[in-house]
Amino acid sequence: MVRLNKIYTRTGDAGETGLGDGARRPKYDARVAAYGEVDELNCVIGLARLHTSGGEPDLARIETTLARAQNDLFDLGADLCVPPAPDETHALRMIPRQAEALERAIDDLNAELSPLKSFVLPGGSAAAAALHQARTVCRRAERAIVQLAASETVGAPALAYINRLSDYLFVAARFANSRGAGDVLWVPGAHREA
Repeated sequence: MVRLNKIYTRTGDAGETGLGDGARRPKYDARVAAYGEVDELNCVIGLARLHTSGGEPDLARIETTLARAQNDLFDLGADLCVPPAPDETHALRMIPRQAEALERAIDDLNAELSPLKSFVLPGGSAAAAALHQARTVCRRAERAIVQLAASETVGAPALAYINRLSDYLFVAARFANSRGAGDVLWVPGAHREA
């Protein structure tokens, strides 16, 4: 159970922070950076939800998945803040089912979208623009997690989840653009002659 009685502890004033297992690491440490990026992603998804709430049926489908994703991102942060131990029994770890739920949500939305014939520019509706921003922050979080995995153990379900979430955010952005009809497409070299 999480219990936060006091917000400031002064234990990080020298540039270190505590991991979930009590170990101290510099605040620039790869593990700290990875779960910090996940925290920022969660905030950006919270902002995107401001554009998907309100009852519009198409956006409500996205809103439900984003709400679930925000909770899952806390699970991911909990996973990342505790380095794996050989004898662990109580650590909260990501499981394949979490990425599989995103796959189902992707398939559900993508079934109603036309195939792309060009890259999509981030924009269109406010909801789509916010989802594209969340997608790029998700990719940055993924890069941080992959960088951590190059030097320390990171569970495969954590890596799969963050990769699948960025895919979901891309498809959701298209869906939020009137099921792809409002997508702003890239026109290669369109302004070279201007």
